[in-house]
Amino acid sequence: MFSWLEKNPSFFAVFLFVFIAYAGVVEILPDFAERARPTKDTKPYSVLELAGRHIYIKDSCNACHSQLIRPFKSETDRYGAYTVSGEFAYDRPFLWGSKRTGPDLARIGNYRTTDWHENHMKDPTSVVPGSIMPAYKHMFKKNANIETAYAEALTVKKVFNVPYDVEGGVKLGSWDEAQAQVKAEAKAIIDQMKDQEIKDAFEKNGEIREIVALIAYLNSLK
Repeated sequence: MFSWLEKNPSFFAVFLFVFIAYAGVVEILPDFAERARPTKDTKPYSVLELAGRHIYIKDSCNACHSQLIRPFKSETDRYGAYTVSGEFAYDRPFLWGSKRTGPDLARIGNYRTTDWHENHMKDPTSVVPGSIMPAYKHMFKKNANIETAYAEALTVKKVFNVPYDVEGGVKLGSWDEAQAQVKAEAKAIIDQMKDQEIKDAFEKNGEIREIVALIAYLNSLK
């Protein structure tokens, strides 16, 4: 058989390709699947964090900020541990990115506070002199879309078996339960903010501004 293949190079090339492809599938796919499993501390986003992620995408924050720390000393010294795929098991879509007009945000929850984010989004140059980032003052006026975030969380739970409502995990529950949880998370953030209009909107009308949801999302990135 092998002598016949040697005399027919085109068939030999096909045989070699099939053999290498099969070996690659056997060797690479299991390891790829294993690395894509959620890391130990990775949990699904809460409804408020998911609402903030929607705002992050809607306002194209990912166009200037990556969420991918490469395994180089210059990056790990600045941003922390390098990125592994299992950290993004519950991201749909993932926001790795390659362009960095601004710094990487994969670990921003470890070194920025709610107060810092509030000031930065309202007036970037007040905390980062020379910043070219625009102000996002509209986030202080518009309400976050909690209903859509809840609908997405419920969908991925049912369709993709994302582990909401499991022991030690993130609670989703019914719409009423989710609303109560969102308000509790929002209150913890709003209590740390200075903007009185946001405080009044929440206390008087139960309104949750986009900036609150965005901060919840950014605080979760660790």
